[in-house]
Amino acid sequence: MNTKIDQKDLNKVSRDWLIGSQISWNYERMMGGGYLYAMLPVLKKFYGENRSEYQEMMETESQFFNTTPHMGGLILGMDIATQEAEKYQSKETVASLKTGLMGSLAGVGDTIFGVLFPTIFGSVASYLALGGNAIGVIIWLLVNIAIVVFRYYSVTIGYKQGVKLVGNMSGQLNALTNSATLLGVTVIGAMVPSVVKAPITMVFKSGKVKLNIQETLDQIMPMMLPVILVAVIYFLLGKKWFNSTRAIVSVIILAILLKLAGVM
Repeated sequence: MNTKIDQKDLNKVSRDWLIGSQISWNYERMMGGGYLYAMLPVLKKFYGENRSEYQEMMETESQFFNTTPHMGGLILGMDIATQEAEKYQSKETVASLKTGLMGSLAGVGDTIFGVLFPTIFGSVASYLALGGNAIGVIIWLLVNIAIVVFRYYSVTIGYKQGVKLVGNMSGQLNALTNSATLLGVTVIGAMVPSVVKAPITMVFKSGKVKLNIQETLDQIMPMMLPVILVAVIYFLLGKKWFNSTRAIVSVIILAILLKLAGVM
């Protein structure tokens, strides 16, 4: 039986991981079922002639697993390379590999794909779209296509590079994460005064003296109120009893009340 992995096998694993990584997500094993589903073609190729080994490796691959789906392909690739070299003797190694990498790669993946990419590219794309520029839609579409392409080839990368990928790229990944974080902070800081509008229309009058409150605030610090509003919402989102839905509703109610009061 030919147990040598080829590109066709890796492509099959990549497709199955893209489709089924979280298709059977549950609180007991989380992504364990999806991980097993992606690995089934390889397991059948390695252990198809030995029923007991096949069942044991299936059980091993279906154990608790949870990481950022975008980074899971790298672990799958390393898993395949390990089993190709050691077959059934790699059982304990595979379990340790998955346990050791899923948390660390999740930290990197959640930061890059769960926070930074949506924040940076989503903000730029939405700002352009709000201005009637169709390039915003194209940017968001291209970013997501690039992410899918990366996910598809991540299994091959993990398989060819093996465990050395983690050691060689740890410094680069940290540098990339730090750089992307700085870029994200800069972009959001620039977007606040551009997108968030909270002008005060109320004018204070005392005899013949008129005081435009908005102009006075702008002299102290331009766009002070949008910055304060964003800071307050950001602070409240860190509380357990506050979420994004309540934030949206609160801003709507506050805007209506201030408008009716003639403040804004």
